[in-house]
Amino acid sequence: MTTALPLAASDAFPVFVVFAVFVASTLLLAIWVTTDRVTPGDFYISDGRLTPARNGIALFGDYMSAATLLGSPGVIALTGYDGIPYLLGPIVAWVVMLLLVAEPYHSTGRFTIGDSLARRLRPRPVHRAAGVATLVICLVYLVAQLVGAGALAAPILGLEGQGARQVMVASLGMLMIIYVVIGGMRAATVIQLVKAVILLGGGTILALLVMSKFSWNPAGLLNRAAGSSGLGDAFLQPGVRYGDDRVSKLDSLSLQLAVLLGAAGLPHLLMRLGAVPTARAARGSVQWATYLTLAFCLLAGVMGFGAVALLGRGTITADSASGNSATLLLAEFLGGAFLVTLVSCVAFTTVLAVVAGLVLAASTALAHDLYQVGFRNGEASEKSELLVAKGSVLLIGLVGTVLSMYAQGLNISFMVGLAFAVAGSAILPALLYSMYWKGFTTRGALWSIYGGLVASVGLVLLSPAVSGGPTALLPEADFAFFPLSNPAVVSIPLGFLLGSLGSLLDPREVDGAEFTEAEVRILAGAGAVPEYEPAAGAPPDRPDAAPRWGSR
Repeated sequence: MTTALPLAASDAFPVFVVFAVFVASTLLLAIWVTTDRVTPGDFYISDGRLTPARNGIALFGDYMSAATLLGSPGVIALTGYDGIPYLLGPIVAWVVMLLLVAEPYHSTGRFTIGDSLARRLRPRPVHRAAGVATLVICLVYLVAQLVGAGALAAPILGLEGQGARQVMVASLGMLMIIYVVIGGMRAATVIQLVKAVILLGGGTILALLVMSKFSWNPAGLLNRAAGSSGLGDAFLQPGVRYGDDRVSKLDSLSLQLAVLLGAAGLPHLLMRLGAVPTARAARGSVQWATYLTLAFCLLAGVMGFGAVALLGRGTITADSASGNSATLLLAEFLGGAFLVTLVSCVAFTTVLAVVAGLVLAASTALAHDLYQVGFRNGEASEKSELLVAKGSVLLIGLVGTVLSMYAQGLNISFMVGLAFAVAGSAILPALLYSMYWKGFTTRGALWSIYGGLVASVGLVLLSPAVSGGPTALLPEADFAFFPLSNPAVVSIPLGFLLGSLGSLLDPREVDGAEFTEAEVRILAGAGAVPEYEPAAGAPPDRPDAAPRWGSR
């Protein structure tokens, strides 16, 4: 992710103390919010009892990763005008979710993406497909976040070398597992609330300090930024980042498409829509997240232009060619070791909050989609499902941590882009078709999910991000037949196409009654938890083991 600022032992000790205090405080909070009545519904979505404001703040915390805190200001600092789309992308992504997904998903879903699709499609196949896609997305995103955390935290704590990064990754992985196992969604919400507060607080402090250097005059800030960039007025005009290279422009378009549409298919964000009691509350949660994202992206823009104005473009690129250390360099310039400590704690909290949400979503998919419905056909008891869910947290956390420890040289940007591309290619088409198209069938869902998943991952494997260049994952090999690093511009339309073709070519007659029922639920804003009827042979402690639509 970034070459963080290495600190001397005397400077690193206060940072370590702050980190330790923060970890201890959040751990105590996670224990405090746990309840004796732990059911799958409570573990997955807090039984749908969160308020729109609290859930919206947590949604903001779930979505805003360290890439936004460190990467977006860095892109602005190096490319000026061309970096602005990186700030607008997250805002527009929330608008897409608000208009197309939030209320319908809450009304048709329960815990997972598979639950929403199974409202009108055959449960077992779509649960399995959605579960597999969820695991792939969450693992890819999880590895990227943990690798970035190791690269960030080790130098800040005065530790150097790959071994130090692996220790940091292992430590963060263990913390992540402990938080989620202790309290599930409740503990994850606490972490995300704390993260949102200190993220906005830290960003506000930096932005205010920057503006004070220019007498609170935005024009003065922009003029100074253009002068310090070494590019003059061209810094504030399009063309710095990509020039006339058509492939680079198309790659940028592909990445922006992944961000705009992929966010609406990210499992850990969709899962949070069920943590409130009504569809209207789900919409309110997304509105809160949108407003907070807008506020922080404005702050990030000020930080990016402030970094280049006060430090100069050469200083930033000398420390990190990608510009990801711009925020930390700016903090050191404005407030010395104290402000670097504050921003470092914010970044660490940001990573911890995101990975907790990812692990919870992946474990829910494994326990509910694959075990409860896919393997046990809805006949497992609540106790066994909850046990599998907590075991899945341990399994996924360990797998993600081990992969991250041996992926320290991985290009994080392409990993994050891949997660968004898979979400937009495999999850979003199936969801939108299921909500809005009467002719959508189970075959269409399977073609869309598996086809989008294979296409997005396959195109990335054949891209310059994996081979064919000095910065590729395999620099010595060259099988980059696909010219773009991000496949979204091809794989997302392909996912929609496969969903429509699979449905049109399905010989089964479409059952319009189930679509009508789902449509009524959406229009009426029905609750997320569906009605159940006892299943034959269901355990006594789980009379609602089988969904009323049966095992098809």
